[in-house]
Amino acid sequence: MLTAVEGLIAELRATGVPVSVSSAIDAARSLEHVDVLDRRAVQVALRSVLVKTTDHLPTFDTVFDLFFGLRAPDAEDGEAAEDAGLPGGGGGGGGGLDDLDDLALREVLLRAMRSDDSTLVRAIAGLYVERHAALVPGQPVAGTFNLFRTMRAIDAEGLVTRLVTEAPAGADHLHARLVVEQSEARVEGLRLAVEGEIRRRLVADRGAEAVARTLRTPLPEDVDFLTASREQVDALREVLRPLSRALAARLAERRRHKRRGHLDFRRTVRNAMSTGGVPVTPVFRAPHPAKPRLVVLADISGSVATFAGFTLQLVHALRSEFSSVRSFAFVDGVDEVTALIEESDDIADAGRRINAAGAGVWLDGRSDYGNAMATFADRWAEELTRRTTVLILGDARGNYHDPQEKSLAAIRRRAGALHWLNPEQAAAWDSGDSVIGRYAPYCDTVVECRNLRQLRAFVEQLA
Repeated sequence: MLTAVEGLIAELRATGVPVSVSSAIDAARSLEHVDVLDRRAVQVALRSVLVKTTDHLPTFDTVFDLFFGLRAPDAEDGEAAEDAGLPGGGGGGGGGLDDLDDLALREVLLRAMRSDDSTLVRAIAGLYVERHAALVPGQPVAGTFNLFRTMRAIDAEGLVTRLVTEAPAGADHLHARLVVEQSEARVEGLRLAVEGEIRRRLVADRGAEAVARTLRTPLPEDVDFLTASREQVDALREVLRPLSRALAARLAERRRHKRRGHLDFRRTVRNAMSTGGVPVTPVFRAPHPAKPRLVVLADISGSVATFAGFTLQLVHALRSEFSSVRSFAFVDGVDEVTALIEESDDIADAGRRINAAGAGVWLDGRSDYGNAMATFADRWAEELTRRTTVLILGDARGNYHDPQEKSLAAIRRRAGALHWLNPEQAAAWDSGDSVIGRYAPYCDTVVECRNLRQLRAFVEQLA
């Protein structure tokens, strides 16, 4: 049991879930208070100790399934088969189920799903995996293709259609909608049973550690902005909302305690009277740190649009920590989009508004950093002050146009600080049409910012 806990913790750390030494000790101690033969109780106990945020729950559940073995089909499944009117049963849903072809097995599966018989559904899922997953012993795979093959053989969409059409007709639209949602939920339960059976067989063949390495996926905060899938972008949006609130509170608290105010000489001398005129305890005035002004220039061309969108939304969510926030979008031209972002509810809405307005486009809509920098310097540089921090978001790939770095130098002379966030790997900088090296001398910092974790770390330093 302790070996499995150690493997679980090691894999969580490798995935990026923070598990401290004290949490690891608490995890081992928590098992003293539950029945270790009750898998569900063990899962709940370890989850409550090791997981600190809901964003990490799916990762924990997947890793737990690997190290605390999914239950293999047993005699209970055989009993379920007999209850369904089939002879025999046993390992892998054998006996009567084994004698059925796919068409007959599908009818039994539909019957089990209509009656919500999870035990029989699990047994049939195991049999489908055995017939269609094409698992090869020793093959280093994550099981994704095996899951696809099995679900294709099952025809999940067809199951939903059958369950919906064969359900008793209702009198209203609400009843029909509930039938659809219930059918989809039961088919999703079947998919999870198939996925669990595939993982169980992979673990039995190759061991939990080997399977964990092939299944390892990044946490939402570690997903690369430039390569994120649609599902990952949706997950990032869910993470960004609570992150914005937590980060704003943290920055406000740190600003209040960032430094002491000037020495209050009069109160210091008055207090020193009680110590013979010796100022043992200096007294300081309450600090009133000035909030910086922030100007953001974001490249919204297709290659980096996702990165720019998340950064703009995070910055505007933190605008209470700045005296003012102004946002500009550029591709080959540049336009101010502050109002469009403030009027939007989320990233997607802001993107639609910006695209509809044609912001940032001057001629052909191909990235031209040089013209964008020159245009901004000519139109807005005079509004910058020493209290202004300029933040530029982009990969500095300008399609081999003149970068006009002198325009960036003019912006830097007017501003108090200039930072550049680049969503590309640092190893790719200055390759091809990237000119980040020509801009870097005029920036206070040039930071690799490929994911939400790096973005959060930078913003914490900025305010």
